[in-house]
Amino acid sequence: MKRNYIVAGYAVDSILPSMTEEDLNKLTHLNVAFGHVIDDEIRTDHLNNVDHLALIKRNHPDLTILLSVGGWGAGGFSEAAATEEGRNRFAKSAVRVIQDYPFDGVDLDWEYPSYGEADIASSPDDKRNFTLLLKTIRESLDRVGQQDHKHYLLTIAAGADQYYIDGTEMDQVQQYLDFVQLMTYDMRGGFQVLTGHHTNLYTSTGDLFRISTDASVRMFINAGVPADKIVIGAAFYSRMWQHVPDRQDGLLQMAGTTGGYGPNFMTLEANYINTNGYSRYWDEEACAPFLFDGNNFISYDDEESIGHKCDYIKNHKLGGIMFWEYSCDLTHKLINAMHEGLTVD
Repeated sequence: MKRNYIVAGYAVDSILPSMTEEDLNKLTHLNVAFGHVIDDEIRTDHLNNVDHLALIKRNHPDLTILLSVGGWGAGGFSEAAATEEGRNRFAKSAVRVIQDYPFDGVDLDWEYPSYGEADIASSPDDKRNFTLLLKTIRESLDRVGQQDHKHYLLTIAAGADQYYIDGTEMDQVQQYLDFVQLMTYDMRGGFQVLTGHHTNLYTSTGDLFRISTDASVRMFINAGVPADKIVIGAAFYSRMWQHVPDRQDGLLQMAGTTGGYGPNFMTLEANYINTNGYSRYWDEEACAPFLFDGNNFISYDDEESIGHKCDYIKNHKLGGIMFWEYSCDLTHKLINAMHEGLTVD
């Protein structure tokens, strides 16, 4: 029997009206980014295109649409989770979201429980309070689901490395979640000057940083998350290092900058891959491509690396794949690679 894998995409509110019918047909889940947390409640009044979701739902009734809440630098979570009253207000607002709009559930993108690096409030108590928050939301969604004869989803986007596991109780958290979306991108970049892959499947020999998609999956399974609840991430954008020594095609070199946010895949296709002085290289160990022009190093995902990720999902019986973010690839090649890798016989 053919297994149904998750193919989930994050899309910012502004791009919703531009999503093509063909792409929507290739997704199983659509994460609309982002709702905000203000005064312990999920807010959507800043979103301009949520009314368009009714049309998407009408044309794609089997597509599961989630409101993703949070994102890097988006606070309000720690404060809401800290008290029973705050958790109840948060859960009540989650119910209101699914009643007011054609959302099939909510996705929490708290970056990150127990950590304040994104300049948001945090506390050591977040570790326990995160579990309690998800429990409260799950119970509220289940109550309204019984009335509606429907299961409403609750998912999270999770940081891919050990810090996230240390700051949460994943063995308890997972029971309240339909699946966990591992952000297996930005695994190297903004904080490191050593060039390398930011969304690699495996770790290259000689790399000081050991994180990879495979390492992340194993961490979360060891922390108590069932494999079939794990959804791995792909990046529709790149990370770029500048002033890179012209050695080893720029791979694993100390650069003059950290790995800043680079061109999206659409721009890479048009202006970077094997053009304008850039050559594409393939790291067999990492199952990841990279670009180098003698000075600038670019890490990214492409059809080949996504194909390897899809094979990994099938071989390890994972839940599926997700990506950030739809508007970064209007060539539609990467969504197609996921679709072919996981859903086409």
